[in-house]
Parts: sequence; structure tokens; C-alpha cells
Amino acid sequence: MEGKLLRRQFLKMLGAGVVSAWGFPGLASAQSPALLSKPIPSSGESLPVIGMGTWRTFNVGNDPELLAARTQVLKAFFASGGGLVDSSPMYGSAADTLGFALKQLGIPRTLFSAEKVWSPAGGTTREQVTSLAERWGLKTFDLVQVHNLDDWQEHLAVLRELKASGVIRYLGITTSHGRRHQEFEQVVASTEIDFAQMTYNITHREVEARLLPLAKERGVAVIANRPYDGGSLIKGLKRREKVPAWAAEEFGCRTWADFLLKFIVSHPAVNCAIPATSRVEHMNENMAAGAAPLPDAKTRQKMVAYIESL
Repeated sequence: MEGKLLRRQFLKMLGAGVVSAWGFPGLASAQSPALLSKPIPSSGESLPVIGMGTWRTFNVGNDPELLAARTQVLKAFFASGGGLVDSSPMYGSAADTLGFALKQLGIPRTLFSAEKVWSPAGGTTREQVTSLAERWGLKTFDLVQVHNLDDWQEHLAVLRELKASGVIRYLGITTSHGRRHQEFEQVVASTEIDFAQMTYNITHREVEARLLPLAKERGVAVIANRPYDGGSLIKGLKRREKVPAWAAEEFGCRTWADFLLKFIVSHPAVNCAIPATSRVEHMNENMAAGAAPLPDAKTRQKMVAYIESL
């Protein structure tokens, strides 16, 4: 009797639009296309192909309205099946904003927490990891990366100890804006790491030549940062152009988010792209881009040629 009553209450709430996919996780998959995942090479664990960055967007200080708005963005991310959330001590109050939001929402089972250590932030590697975990409201992180190769030898040595003792699950390195690619390549080629984060988008494809093939060969998962080139790429396209009709026919492309993100995550070496946004509607667009189908190699070349022709 009690079960039937609860079911009637649920159906009544559903009809009134009160029940969200957040409260009932199975509802999201029933209403929206499934988010694709790829395996992390070092473990085989599945990771959704669309993650979330926090650079600039989550550095909101103590502003109550902005904190509430970012909580809604994070809620939309998890409601669509999102996993990897990436931050850094370089991003100001982003870790505190995430902690605020996760306290309101609870820690979802899909969260894949990714942080960085950065020498200018102060403190030892261990102290930074502990402090950042407290700011997020977590006991530990899934992934800790060395931000922009800063003192990478020293940081990685400690991160290996933390991984061996079960404090973190994965370790990695990052670069952005095309910086220090030669040194980055040397680290990927000679060091045991789980993740390599680098800039990759349809107008910045330098890593296709050496870094992406090397990561694939070495069994290193790749996180693509700056997928919208800091926002300028997608904003410019939205102002000037419509999504080409052939893209919809060939890989179900409806929006520029589809076009740009599907290009990135369809690369065989890329596990996850991490667009950042401060708006729920843009988060929903980002997450929808992670659904099948993805463009094949021939279509990817056509996409590049189209962008280069504009």
C-alpha cells in the first residue's frame, strides 16, 4: 500500500513538472540521448566524453546570486550524466564554489573530481591536495594533475606516493595554449602517468601531429581543454554562421556546440573535452553534444575544411 502511494505521488509530481532528473537519475536517460563514454586506458574505467571546466566561470567569490547560479550549472551537468569536473588553484575561488555547490546538491555517484597542484599556490604537494579537497568538501580526488608542468618532477614524485597509498586514484600533467609541447612530449614518452591534459580544438590542432598519437601509444587518457578557444570560437561562429546542413545529415549536428565538441571527442586519442560555462542552457547544449553519432575520419576532414573556409 505504501509503495503504491509513493508511486502515485511520484507520478503526480512528474505530471506537474516537479520531479527532476537530478532527484531521479533514471529519468535523465529516458528523456535525453545517452552521453557517450570512453575507457581510461590505465584502468578501463569509463569516463563520459563531455566534462566540465571551471576556468573563469566558477571564480565568483562570495556573491550569493552567482554561487546559486553556478550550483544550477553543476546540477544540469550531473543531471545529463556528467562526470569529470576540472579545476585548479590558479582559478581563484573555483574550488570553494564547487564546495558550495556540492554541499547543496550532495556528492553524486558520477562525480570524477579532477584538480591540479601548482607551485605558486604555496604549500607542499600534499598540503595543496589536502587543502583543495577540504575546499571541495571531499575526502580525496579521483585525479590530480601538475598544472602546466610547473615543477613536474617534484610534484609527480609525491603524487605517485599518494596514488600508491590510495589517497588519489589517477595522476597526470597539463598544458594549455600550446605551451611547452616539446617538454610535455618528453614527459608523456618517459613517465608513467594516467592523464595528459592539453589544448585541442578545431582551430588549434597542433597536438594531432605528435602528442595525441603518443598518448594513444602510451595508454594515456587525454583531456582536451579550451574546446571553444576560451569562448571566442563558438561565440564568433554563432554570430556569423549557421551550422551547415550537411553536418546534421552526416552526424546529427544541431548546434555549434555539437559541431565543435563532437569534432574533439571523435578523435581516437581523446577521452574527454572540458568546456566551461556559467549558463544552464549552454551546459545543456554541451552535454547534448556528447551523444551518438560522432563524425568519422572523412567527416572530420570536411569539418576542418569548412571552418578554414570561413
